[in-house]
Amino acid sequence: MSVEEIEILRDRSEKFLKNARHLYETGIYDLAAFNIQQSVELYLKYRLFLLAGDYPKTHSIKKLLRELGKIAGKTEDVEKFMKENIDRISNLENAYITSRYIPSEFEKVEIENMLDVAEKIRKLVDEL
Repeated sequence: MSVEEIEILRDRSEKFLKNARHLYETGIYDLAAFNIQQSVELYLKYRLFLLAGDYPKTHSIKKLLRELGKIAGKTEDVEKFMKENIDRISNLENAYITSRYIPSEFEKVEIENMLDVAEKIRKLVDEL
């Protein structure tokens, strides 16, 4: 994968997050949830590629975070972060499936929590 292709991951991550915020503001919470999940997933894959030259082919935020922690030598920091935010991370992971395939609705506060944890994840991985 070229540098330009890797930068596309980061750019798409930013666009998904921007779109998520717009969807949140317009009350379209199911698609906001999906966009937040995609933003986080792509950003984690971007950072993994920068550090390791590849990334796992998974949609699991938990697996991507753990892999990033392992590669960065910060397993304990990542595990601590995950323990403190496990409900929000799990909700974010579930958004991938439920917003696409299962008729379900998200509450405004859930999207606020997802946006919050997305920012926390980005900060965490930027500091690794």
